[in-house]
Amino acid sequence: MKKWAASAVCVALWAGVAALASAQAPAQGQGIYTCVDKYGRRLTADRPIIECLDREQRELSPSGVTRRQIGPSLSDSERTLLEAQQRKDSEERVRVIEERRRERALVARYPDKAAHDVERNAAIQMVDEVTATAEKRMVELKNQRKAFDLEMEFYKKDPNKAPMTLRRKIAENEDSVAELQRFILGQEQEKRKVHQKFDVELAKLKGLWEALKPVATTPGAAATLPSASPASR
Repeated sequence: MKKWAASAVCVALWAGVAALASAQAPAQGQGIYTCVDKYGRRLTADRPIIECLDREQRELSPSGVTRRQIGPSLSDSERTLLEAQQRKDSEERVRVIEERRRERALVARYPDKAAHDVERNAAIQMVDEVTATAEKRMVELKNQRKAFDLEMEFYKKDPNKAPMTLRRKIAENEDSVAELQRFILGQEQEKRKVHQKFDVELAKLKGLWEALKPVATTPGAAATLPSASPASR
């Protein structure tokens, strides 16, 4: 609602200034409006300049003679609202430009689905390789634990008599296994994130690829083209 209200105010202000200028303009010719905006740029137009509604404008005759001066047309609150709307419009233009730049870069990187699939598979393979290394280490830890358990067989009647070094090794082994299990679980989550990222990209790319497809010429379209005249042959 705020956006529509701001736009409505801007339109109303513009319409009011334009109507006033039109009513007061001399009938002997189209006027030229000029001003210096808040950024120091000199602007000219064939109607009151919206960027200078908060400052003085001059209306010139076609010969360059000043016909009249138009003072600021906005109150402080109106000027604040207009400037806020102009900032918002400027930010939106920047956002759109940046979005278009990212889209061009994305299409340049992935000209088709095959190229996108190659990079997806490479990313997944990297995660799988890290997971495989962790799983290999898990096997080593389990074999190590089996050896510790064999040693503990001598102390199964009274485990407290087992050497402190052996008990410490078993505790460290358990900690390592638990940490490795968390890591492997994290890699599974990472793989899901990779697929989600590429799925989002692919959905966007499909629209961009479709937009870049050449327009197909329908059969018989050539027949509708005007034939060259004998003089031009």
